[in-house]
Amino acid sequence: MAAALARLGLRSVKQVRVQFCPFEKNVESTRTFLQAVSSEKVRATNLNCSVIADVRHDGSDPCVDVLFGDGHRLIMRSTHLTAQEMLTAFASHIQTRNAAAASAPIADKPGLGTRR
Repeated sequence: MAAALARLGLRSVKQVRVQFCPFEKNVESTRTFLQAVSSEKVRATNLNCSVIADVRHDGSDPCVDVLFGDGHRLIMRSTHLTAQEMLTAFASHIQTRNAAAASAPIADKPGLGTRR
């Protein structure tokens, strides 16, 4: 789990919403994920990213919804996932989004290369 935490950063993330019912027995991994994403070190990587904990008492399944700056959305239904699996998938998507943003031509980036 330390390896996944070391790669964790929120540069390309716009919003992280973690939804769970605290009285269900399958929310430990979701709460661990929320704790990792909410840490000061991770939050400092993008101060404009909002991390929202949506705690409900409705018996719903835990869910993590991540919105990236480019509009891509990652939804993890975390009922049967471990915290390690969620952190690894999250870090993988962040690296993919960062690589895609870095390799995009300047003319394809919004607001750049459109002047005449």
